[in-house]
Amino acid sequence: MIPLQTMEVVGLLLPNQTLASTVFWQWLNQSHNACVNYANRNATKPSPTSKFIQGYLGAVISAVSIAVGLNVLVQKANKFTPATRLLVQRFVPFPAVASANICNVVLMRYGELEEGIDVLDGDGNLVGSSKIAARHALLETALTRVVLPMPILVLPPIVMSMLEKTALLQARPRLLLPVQSLVCLAAFGLALPLAISLFPQMSEIETSQLEPEIARATSSRTVVYNKGL
Repeated sequence: MIPLQTMEVVGLLLPNQTLASTVFWQWLNQSHNACVNYANRNATKPSPTSKFIQGYLGAVISAVSIAVGLNVLVQKANKFTPATRLLVQRFVPFPAVASANICNVVLMRYGELEEGIDVLDGDGNLVGSSKIAARHALLETALTRVVLPMPILVLPPIVMSMLEKTALLQARPRLLLPVQSLVCLAAFGLALPLAISLFPQMSEIETSQLEPEIARATSSRTVVYNKGL
């Protein structure tokens, strides 16, 4: 997954992108994210294929719309110098990807909010199905999907803006893409374990925060649920 994700990040951060390249890289990134969301969903409740398609289309449309819209706004900003405009454009992928990731998670897993997800006691016994736990699961997953692209899409533009001024890269511009790929790979290696560690796949919640019928169904003070990734 890391090599593919790194390739997507490098593509998203390429300078001087055309409309076609912006659309392509956002589409590729959200197509990959949609597959990851589907594969790592909470599968205790069946989800129709239509939900997957709905989430996929919503994520792609939101990512492309935000990325293209922000690029157009930056291009029309007359107060920016060409160098400043190029630097600002490099940060456009982050809000586009983060917003689309949230849209992707919510649309693809909206059924969990309607039906709830299974919660288990400390011995692994099923206590019941909770809509409140489902809401916590989606919120935690959405936050993870915002935190994950932050260092990946924010650090490389900052690092590359400094490296591009070095004599080595100015004398050998062909090294820019390989160097950017290495920077993106390092950022991804840092961000992935950080984002996943924020919220483990199995989360714990106090029964007092859940529905009354869930609290009455167990003597445990806390229950666990699979939030997905």
